[in-house]
Amino acid sequence: MLYAFELSGEHDSIPVIEAYACMEIAGLKFREYAILDQCLIVDIEGNINEIETCLQYVAERVAMSHHIIRVAGMCDTSAENILKLADDIDYSKYLNTEQTFVVRARKIKNYSDIKRELIEGHVGGRIFRKGFRANLKRPEVKFRLILGEKCVFGPIVASVNRSVYEKRLPHKKPFFYPGVLMPRVARALVNISKVKKDEVLLDPFCGTAGILVEGALVGARVIGIEVRSMIASGALTNLDYFGGYYNIINGDACRVPFKDECIDAIVTDPPYGRSAAIKAESLHHLYFNSFREMYRLLRKGKFAVVVSEIDISFFAKEVGFEIIDEYSQRVHRSLTRRIILLYKKK
Repeated sequence: MLYAFELSGEHDSIPVIEAYACMEIAGLKFREYAILDQCLIVDIEGNINEIETCLQYVAERVAMSHHIIRVAGMCDTSAENILKLADDIDYSKYLNTEQTFVVRARKIKNYSDIKRELIEGHVGGRIFRKGFRANLKRPEVKFRLILGEKCVFGPIVASVNRSVYEKRLPHKKPFFYPGVLMPRVARALVNISKVKKDEVLLDPFCGTAGILVEGALVGARVIGIEVRSMIASGALTNLDYFGGYYNIINGDACRVPFKDECIDAIVTDPPYGRSAAIKAESLHHLYFNSFREMYRLLRKGKFAVVVSEIDISFFAKEVGFEIIDEYSQRVHRSLTRRIILLYKKK
């Protein structure tokens, strides 16, 4: 059965990789059907009720999607084709005569000059004429038109509450320190690590615990290491506020007092530049030894996600990691982040 993820468009690749990771965490069997601009379509195996229960969980985890839609139909993005598609669909598969509906559309970039409000009304009218009741304010079923490279149409089965991430913006947390990841990015990276509930997530350069807060909120047992005592105390304050199972250690990422292979996932944003070497012999020393520790601590068959402004592939390969993928994220004109996905072979 086909389902579409309406992606946020914050990045070309990360929303897709995040959706894949969350479906895998949820235990769904799927294959890629199509990747369109800001829309991922997958074919998921199984019973519809079980699939959509899992997709509710996926929607609670993902940060870089808007909605998950059961695909009722697809066509070229023209008014004529969309209206023909709307006429041909058997809506009894998606709502019963007791349920009310609404149609809402989203235009992706400039793939079409269709007026959103007009196409919503015309498609809604066709559903209405088939005997179903509309309710524009409190509908029981919400149909979605994604007007992009293709028109993708179907009922929403799960929605992402993106407003919760706005409430966790760095300056709104109890302890704030500049230069940290935004919550949606931090959550996406936690998801890409494929950490599951009750597994152990480590951030060896945890700062104010932005990554760890997102990990704790998905049910991971999170551990942070921070060399600066004031920042470590602030990280603990933030984790106390948001809750979960957590521990902060005021210590050195190059010498972690844990046994080998005790960590299920690592997500971190190491320091860089001149200030990074204040408590280390050099930046090279800091990176090499911290990567060596990350490799030692991570269980076989697990993932690490590392954010950096500099190319850290040398350090990753040198200690034994396999580089799965690398992404770039432009923050502003003078700052581009590299996000690297690492794997420890079984």
